[in-house]
Amino acid sequence: MSDCNFNVSFKGSAEEIFNKTKSAVESQGGNFEGDLSGGKFNVSVLSNTISGSYVVMGNELQVTITSKPVFLPCNAIQSFLNNKLS
Repeated sequence: MSDCNFNVSFKGSAEEIFNKTKSAVESQGGNFEGDLSGGKFNVSVLSNTISGSYVVMGNELQVTITSKPVFLPCNAIQSFLNNKLS
């Protein structure tokens, strides 16, 4: 299965996007490790795990999903993050 790679543009500071990202993952019962420049996360969805990493570059959050359920398309994950982080 190939990775999902996408960017999420944001307004505000890296600290704000970091806090929003951490909150989005942890509110779904996931684990989040990282800081203002990058890190990794995993979260369970319907007994399946979504794992990935992120890097903050300017006003973009660059996300790489390394593991996800087959039934969940990359654009659904991207849409969820866009909604949670905007």
